[in-house]
Amino acid sequence: MRKKIYSTPDGNIIYWTSRTRSPKPWLVFLPGLTADHRLFQQQIKFFKNKFRCFTWDAPAHGLSRPFRLAFTLQDMAHYLHHILEKEAIDMPILIGQSMGGYISQMYMDLYPGSVSGFISIDSAPLKHQYFSGWELALLKHTKWIYLSIPWKILIRWGTAGTSTTPYGRTLMKRTMESYERKEYCALADHGFRILAEAVESGRDYTITCPVLLLCGEKDAAGSARFYNKRWHQKEGYPLIWLANAGHNSNTDVPGTVNRHILAFIHSLHL
Repeated sequence: MRKKIYSTPDGNIIYWTSRTRSPKPWLVFLPGLTADHRLFQQQIKFFKNKFRCFTWDAPAHGLSRPFRLAFTLQDMAHYLHHILEKEAIDMPILIGQSMGGYISQMYMDLYPGSVSGFISIDSAPLKHQYFSGWELALLKHTKWIYLSIPWKILIRWGTAGTSTTPYGRTLMKRTMESYERKEYCALADHGFRILAEAVESGRDYTITCPVLLLCGEKDAAGSARFYNKRWHQKEGYPLIWLANAGHNSNTDVPGTVNRHILAFIHSLHL
């Protein structure tokens, strides 16, 4: 994977691409809130010689720091679009974990018809109808909740609450420890707030490409399992439950996730 930089007035965005002679599609891997490109290292390792791959550290995440916390979810989708245009990445398959799934939905709403497929990993729908008022209010006021928790305990809860395996927990622990405590809390607060604002925006978030929902059976992050059930029931998208996997299911059962991604790619007949 080749490391590259996209500069903005608020900071630099670091991203990686692989170039192979294989035909399309491009696989665009988008990590979740506070996670970085390492979240998908088992997927990149598996797919980089089979397809063309892209991943990034989202603004204010990982190596894309410092970055001013003034962006919206819509801004993140625009940044992604500009980078994909720069790299001539056309009609990709978006593969988003948690917040990466929200960015994907915003991207598809802003740029309809520009995506070949969408795989949601432990994410949820952005449509307003799925959220209650109290949930949206809570999403806007998480900073002081996070700051009230001692850093060592927050790291312990963050690792145990997102993964079920030693590999997944070690990766999440290292990711969390790459931030300063106040920086991590501010980033988490900002991410949840822009998520609530995106839901409240009234955008349609209609998805017109093929979709696959993947969710860990032991996902303990918020109401992810509940949202995926409703998403499947209301929209009819295929939903696959991943046994023995938590919120970062692609780190807990990478082989299973990779097989489902590969089967989805083949089903598109690109």
